[in-house]
Amino acid sequence: MKILVIGSGGREHALVWKLAQSPRVAQVFCAPGNAGTAQIATNLPIPIHDHDALVQFARAEGIALTVVGPDDALAAGIVDCFERAGLKIFGPTQSAARLESSKVFAKEFMQRHGIPTAASGHFSDSAAAHRFCQTNRYPLVIKADGLALGKGVIIAQTAEESAQAIHDIMEERQFGAAGNQVVIEEFLTGQECSVHALVDGAHYLLFPAAQDHKQIFDGDQGPNTGGMGTFSPPAKLVTPEMMERIHREVMEPFMAGLKKDGLRFRGLLFPGVMVTAEGPKLLEFNCRFGDPETQVLLPRLKSDLVDLLEATVDGTLDAVRPEWDPRAAVCVILASGGYPGAYAKGKPITGIDEAGALPGVTVFHAGTARVEGTLVTAGGRVLGVTALGDDLCAAQARAYEAVAKIHFEGATFRRDIGAKGL
Repeated sequence: MKILVIGSGGREHALVWKLAQSPRVAQVFCAPGNAGTAQIATNLPIPIHDHDALVQFARAEGIALTVVGPDDALAAGIVDCFERAGLKIFGPTQSAARLESSKVFAKEFMQRHGIPTAASGHFSDSAAAHRFCQTNRYPLVIKADGLALGKGVIIAQTAEESAQAIHDIMEERQFGAAGNQVVIEEFLTGQECSVHALVDGAHYLLFPAAQDHKQIFDGDQGPNTGGMGTFSPPAKLVTPEMMERIHREVMEPFMAGLKKDGLRFRGLLFPGVMVTAEGPKLLEFNCRFGDPETQVLLPRLKSDLVDLLEATVDGTLDAVRPEWDPRAAVCVILASGGYPGAYAKGKPITGIDEAGALPGVTVFHAGTARVEGTLVTAGGRVLGVTALGDDLCAAQARAYEAVAKIHFEGATFRRDIGAKGL
């Protein structure tokens, strides 16, 4: 069979890498892909929002399954477009993807169906948002309603910071149309974990948990990013007892809510869960594989990913049982200097082959390109260096050993990925 992956980041490279290992797959295409996907798939110069061109290609090439990576493609209705054309595609419809593309819609869903979450208010008027902040205790979490590349969340410690955040989001439109509304929440104390679940509408299948590191600097300091690294499993944080509570308090109410609301969801649900002293509380829904969580989960997956994705689309998840590698995995993101702000592109990259030659190491490309034969930086997050180890300590040591072999001007990375689990 032939498979098409939509997207161009580290998540998509990991998906292509895993799908290409299936004995059922003859060829993988990636639109538009990056320099890493080009090594194992055929990249296509088709933008992710050119649905007509993607459908035309899938029909002409006989694509058996299309897998969507990015949230904005799902929010734009790519799944609906493929389904209207009679093509099999993995991902939720535009209506179901509102659980990620609108934090207001998601909050109302959580509250309606009794899923534990932070107390909040949502506002389309900046003056009302300011008044709400004046009557609540700090810190407060201020979120742009729509998609903002993982950067639309600001933790305000003071009234001045909340006023600036509301001004930037709603008046200056720092995140564009995503700032038409804001959600303002109480600040939850605890550690966040990433949970992934395949959902076929009637059944769900939980993956092992992972733990992301969103802030740019060590010790969770500085502005939010799309993710600076992750590890799996976070065994100290997500114990078997906590995973059972996530089943009971998050996933089961979610599935019941889908049925009650008549909302059809088939794809990957990625709830961001804060583990608090009171138990799990839901921060947000994501409706696609996480990035960089995918880069530690797929190396641990021993089963054929194609079988799992097809079962999700076909509504037969209850018939599959994936097998997981018991080893730990750590992924360290190498980013361009200046990220998540302005950064330069076109910096030559060296050392990837040496890093990838280490046992248990895979280097996933994110913001890379090949220009006149030279591999160069082409994005904010450039590479994800993933290592497997017999335990978390070994995986962390091997990941940083690999990172030390890779070089490009301005490269920056966190030095504490995995430390929370040790």
